[in-house]
Amino acid sequence: MPGAGHPADQVRDLVGRNVAALIKAPAGRAGRPSKSLTLEQAQDLLRAAANSRLYAYMVLSVTTGLRTEELRALRWTEVDLGAGAVAVYRAVRATADTKTPKSRRVLSLPRLAVRALGEHLDHQAEDRLLAGVLWQDHGLVFASAVGTPLDRHNVLREFRKITQASGLGTDWVPREMRHTFLSLLSANGTALEDIADLVGHRGTATTETVYRKVIVPELRRGAEVMDRLFS
Repeated sequence: MPGAGHPADQVRDLVGRNVAALIKAPAGRAGRPSKSLTLEQAQDLLRAAANSRLYAYMVLSVTTGLRTEELRALRWTEVDLGAGAVAVYRAVRATADTKTPKSRRVLSLPRLAVRALGEHLDHQAEDRLLAGVLWQDHGLVFASAVGTPLDRHNVLREFRKITQASGLGTDWVPREMRHTFLSLLSANGTALEDIADLVGHRGTATTETVYRKVIVPELRRGAEVMDRLFS
């Protein structure tokens, strides 16, 4: 049975108005707007990350714009160091799939990312030897010292150590490296359509809406721009 103030009662003139409509709901907490690094800050960040276990992770974040959930799900079978390419086919999500079908994409890697991944592969081989029988092989590119998946807290903790060491402080989160990637591409003449393809958006509308503060119109491909910026 409808309670007092239900629209059906209002229609039948059983009550004069819905008193719940007089209550002002509290405003929700606004999220902190994402920001992006300048080129100089990004270069400082990668230098500070050089001796970290997350170095290759940081390089890919900045120079490919992969989402954090895509990076944590990335497998070696999806990386071709010889061809300098990475296939983004999965993410750390309930479905294990990427955020949208358009997010399934193959990207050319800038040379810095290829070098970082090659070194990371060597380091992971050392981890495997040290771990011995404790090693759990999930085939992940980014894993713990015993091969297990990283969670977002693992990543954030190490990420903030790096941002602090680079002089940026700790008020940064990993997803802002994706914003940085878009900002650097846009500032260096990459077309909006190309940026949308590189970050896995269905069209330019999402790119413009979500990243409108860092978008500048014009053209060039991602790996080429990143090679020049981080040479």
